[in-house]
Amino acid sequence: MGDSDKWSDEVATIIDRFQSCFDTMERYELLFEYANEHPSALSVDEWDDENMVHGCQSRAHVECSLDPQGGFIAKGGADAQIVQGLMAITAIAVNGLPPSDVANHDPSYVEEMGLSQILTPSRANGFMNMVKKVKEEASSLM
Repeated sequence: MGDSDKWSDEVATIIDRFQSCFDTMERYELLFEYANEHPSALSVDEWDDENMVHGCQSRAHVECSLDPQGGFIAKGGADAQIVQGLMAITAIAVNGLPPSDVANHDPSYVEEMGLSQILTPSRANGFMNMVKKVKEEASSLM
């Protein structure tokens, strides 16, 4: 798997699941599954201008905070299943980490999962803007 040792076991498992997909449609279906099982979804009622991800093709919102132990929590919501799935995987990757680790987060697991080839340029740009917002929020919480 190469670089997977830099990710948690949970992210490595996600990478393995995506790598075992036979085609693009199967990857999309798996991404939709993660969208539906988002570990820290942000409800539409919580969407506002302050937590909006700018530069995203769909309506996407991210709200970040710390849990009682000081671990980072990223809550996210989007009106597109693809974006919601990417947010869910990102939340799995960063939730519970120290904010300093999140501020240096490397989202290259998307490459390993084979998603970078199936994302449109605007979706990929939106994903990077979401990661940038998460990293900036983490920096402000340190």
